[in-house]
Amino acid sequence: MKQQEYEAMASKVDNYVPLPQEPHGTWPEWEDATNSGAAPANSTRATGRNDAWPELQPLIAKTEAQEYPLDALPPLIRGAVMEVCGFVKAPVPLVAMSALAALSVAIQAHVDVQRAIKLEGPCGLYLCGIADSGERKTSCDGYFTKAIHDYQARQREIFKPVIQAYETDLDAWKAQRSGVQEKIKSTAKEGKPTKGLIDQLHELDQDRPIAPRMPRLLYSDATPEALALALVTGWPSGGVFSNEGGIVLGGHGMNKDTAMRNMARLNSFWDGKVPATDRATSEGYGDTAARMTMSLQVQEPTLRAFFDNTKGLARGTGFLARFLVAWPESTMGTRMFSEPPDGWPALAAFNNRLTAILDRQAPVDEDGILTPAMLTLAPAAKDAWVTFHDAIETELRTGGELYDLRDVGSKAADNVVRMAALFHVFAGSIGPVDFDCVESAAQVNTWHLLEAKRFLGELAMPPELANPMRLETWLLDYCKREQVDKVATREVQRNGPGGLRDKAIIIEAVNELAELGQARLVTEGKKKLIQLHPDLLEVAP
Repeated sequence: MKQQEYEAMASKVDNYVPLPQEPHGTWPEWEDATNSGAAPANSTRATGRNDAWPELQPLIAKTEAQEYPLDALPPLIRGAVMEVCGFVKAPVPLVAMSALAALSVAIQAHVDVQRAIKLEGPCGLYLCGIADSGERKTSCDGYFTKAIHDYQARQREIFKPVIQAYETDLDAWKAQRSGVQEKIKSTAKEGKPTKGLIDQLHELDQDRPIAPRMPRLLYSDATPEALALALVTGWPSGGVFSNEGGIVLGGHGMNKDTAMRNMARLNSFWDGKVPATDRATSEGYGDTAARMTMSLQVQEPTLRAFFDNTKGLARGTGFLARFLVAWPESTMGTRMFSEPPDGWPALAAFNNRLTAILDRQAPVDEDGILTPAMLTLAPAAKDAWVTFHDAIETELRTGGELYDLRDVGSKAADNVVRMAALFHVFAGSIGPVDFDCVESAAQVNTWHLLEAKRFLGELAMPPELANPMRLETWLLDYCKREQVDKVATREVQRNGPGGLRDKAIIIEAVNELAELGQARLVTEGKKKLIQLHPDLLEVAP
């Protein structure tokens, strides 16, 4: 990329560092390097000598990832997360988010939470992990949702005779209705009055058997429309767990013609209701109280495409703002096998506690109306929540640290009180939500806020600026972990960051790093490698 093109692109991004006025040449095409026996101009053969490097120029300033605040999680949750991490070896944030999502699904039907008079709402969470396939989210979800799966299995057994009786009653009702309809037809043909028969049909319609509402809490890749119908006609509380969140975000239900409607519907779920709708093919429904949790894993290119396709609606409608976002470093390549813990004591304690909560009678009447109990905040907890709220609000001002993250920041205090309510119920506490729960939730949500800032800051960059930064981060992590100074180009294609597996895209990213003196291509026989500037590796990890 030329100097003028780079600065024109980078002028749209805060805190960038201009290139020097005399760039250090261009990076050779891989094909040229492969087909030629000679080392290309800006590459070097691995001869053992310390070849001179051009002056090192910094990349665009970026927000560094922070360590997940495991210590902020309540002990019972933290123990289970650490136990699963020790065996599965998935990124810690993804494991923690699986645990939080399980809490949300189990608890959200039982309680709402009040921050102030007329300022109250659900405690369900929306969580989104940005990661490649293979990060073992499904495994993590399985460990933490075992109690929920077992609960659903028990409910299916309990409801078997109830559903059988309903189906028998429905068959009998349909037969009666069909018989009356036939009588109306035959009577009308004979020219006789049918009013009495029509009245009888109306009475039958009023007596149609009502399907029993069997608890179903878990969904995988349902569309927003299907979820709305399930919440209205079935159990009014549930959760979507998907390691292919692109199906939920970018599938047929989220094409550009229906994006606004479906994001509005998902927003309403987070707010605690299913919005009214008129259906052309079946009976419509009015606003209905419901509770929803979402736990998605989305690949970065898929999420970028979703933002592009919805043309700003994902942020403009407040859709993304409702999610707690994590963008962790991959652990693939480091997950050496270890034996599972004997008996899984911490995870067993976690699931036992969830089972106790799920076995409580949910506040759902025979009409499917959900009426959760209302939690309040203890005075010290309220003070802590207000402090967090005001601190975030201050940074949303023009020039504030969160000015470019106003949509996400504006929901942060709401997510804190939701998570605090979950911690409170999970701990078995009685009375108002206490200070410790709010403090713990504030720490976890602050981490997620920084993750959102880190991801959205890079997402706002065009690929020509974002890709070199992502490649450099991956190369540094790989080299420090493996204690090397160069990485085979094949390794980048196989295991590099998502969206940077295509050779042409990698070449463009490496070109930018070469111009900044960050890296260069070297050859070892026929093997092509990307070598990092030694000064980058001298910085302590």
